[in-house]
Amino acid sequence: MMDIPIKDDSELNEESSELFEHYRFVVDKGQGLFRIDKFLANKIEGVSRNRLQIAARAGNILVNNVAVKPNYRVKPCEIITILLPEPPQIHEITAEDIPLNIIFEDDEVLIINKPAGMVVHPAYGNYNGTLLNALYFHFQQFKVGLPLLVHRIDKDTTGIMAIACTEFAQTVLARQFFDHTIERRYQALVWGDMESDEGTIRGNIGRSSRDRRLMCISDDPDFGRHAVSHYTVLERFGYVTLVECRLETGRTHQIRAHFSHIGHPLFGDEAYGGKRILKGSLFAKYKQFVDNCFEILPRQALHAKSLAFQHPTKPGILKFDSDLPEDMKAVIEKWRRYTNARQDDSI
Repeated sequence: MMDIPIKDDSELNEESSELFEHYRFVVDKGQGLFRIDKFLANKIEGVSRNRLQIAARAGNILVNNVAVKPNYRVKPCEIITILLPEPPQIHEITAEDIPLNIIFEDDEVLIINKPAGMVVHPAYGNYNGTLLNALYFHFQQFKVGLPLLVHRIDKDTTGIMAIACTEFAQTVLARQFFDHTIERRYQALVWGDMESDEGTIRGNIGRSSRDRRLMCISDDPDFGRHAVSHYTVLERFGYVTLVECRLETGRTHQIRAHFSHIGHPLFGDEAYGGKRILKGSLFAKYKQFVDNCFEILPRQALHAKSLAFQHPTKPGILKFDSDLPEDMKAVIEKWRRYTNARQDDSI
C-alpha cells in the first residue's frame, strides 16, 4: 500500500527553471469508490478541488496512464499520476509600471522578450523591479486574473519567456514542459574551440556542496536530476565559439553548468568560471581586447532565442523567435573582426 504522495525526483521541482510537481499514488486495496478530485484533495496538502478539476480537464491526471475526467471514481490498486503547476502567488506582490517587450498576447498566453538584469520572481534581496512586478501591473491594466509562471530564465539571461494567463493554460503548458514537447533554443558564446560541430551533453545536475547558489554535474545516477543539452556550432572564432543549444530538460543553470563541466564555460559567466581568459595568450593587447568585450557584455553570453509549443486551447503550434540582444551582437562582431584580422595577418 502507498498512500502518501511521492515527488518524482527525476523530474522538476521548485529549484528548476520549470515550475511544476509530479505526484504518484497507488490506491489502497480497501479504498472505496471516491471521485478522483476528492480523493486527491485528501492526499495532496493545500490543493483545492478546483485546481484538481482544472488539471483533469487539461489531461494532467492519469489513471493507469489514461487521462480521466474530474468525476472519475478511483478503484482499488489503480495507479494515479498527476502533474500540477506552481499555484498562483499567495503573498502580496506590488504592481510596478515597468516596460515589457511583449511579442504575443491573447487570452491564454503572453510571450515576452526578457532583458538582462531582470529577476523573474521576487525573492530575498529582489522584492521589486522583477518580471512578476511588471506583469502584475500589466494584468491590472489589461487582463483578468494573475500572471502564472510555467518556467524561468536567469536574471542575466535574455530572451523569450511564456507566461500563462489562466490556470488552465498554465496546467496545459506544464504538461508540455514535463513531456519535453516544448522546443526551446538558446544561443551562447562559449570559451574555446568546440571539438565537434554538434553534440549532446548529459550529466545529472544538483546543488554544489561548496556553494548552494551554484549547480554541479555528476555521472552518479543518484545525484541531482537528469539533464540533457544538445548543441550545434554556429560560428567559430578560434578562442570562442557561438553555439545553438536545444534543451531536452530544463534544470536550473543547465546550459551554464553543462558547458562549464565540459571545459567550455559561457563567455562572461563569472559564477561558472567564464569571466577570465581561458583561451589565447596573456599578452597585454589580447587581454585588453577581452576586457573590452567583458565591459560591453558584463554577464553570461546566453540568450533564449526561440520557443515553440502547442497553444493551450487552439489548434496549431505557436513559434516565436527573437534577435540577439545588442550586447551579445556587439561582442560577437568584435570577435569576428578580431579573428578575421588575425587570419589576414597570417596570409
